[in-house]
Amino acid sequence: MKSLSLCHRDLKLENILLDSRLNLKIADFGFACDSSVPRSEYRGTCTYMAPEIKLKRVYDGHQVDVFSVGVILFILAQGHFPFQ
Repeated sequence: MKSLSLCHRDLKLENILLDSRLNLKIADFGFACDSSVPRSEYRGTCTYMAPEIKLKRVYDGHQVDVFSVGVILFILAQGHFPFQ
């Protein structure tokens, strides 16, 4: 399978769906972009956003998506957001 080199940049619980066989599906690619280009735009949902985006620094799209997945997993395990 060929990689599309996309990053989502707005992963959150509301964008994770389940089909009838309980397979995960990712929705809402409105902020998706080419991950081969470093970015600095302020995009996403604040409660799931990586620190480098909030600080308006250059960031790697895949790394900020991994951070958002970590926040999602924390919420699923603990029942609340990791940060106030």
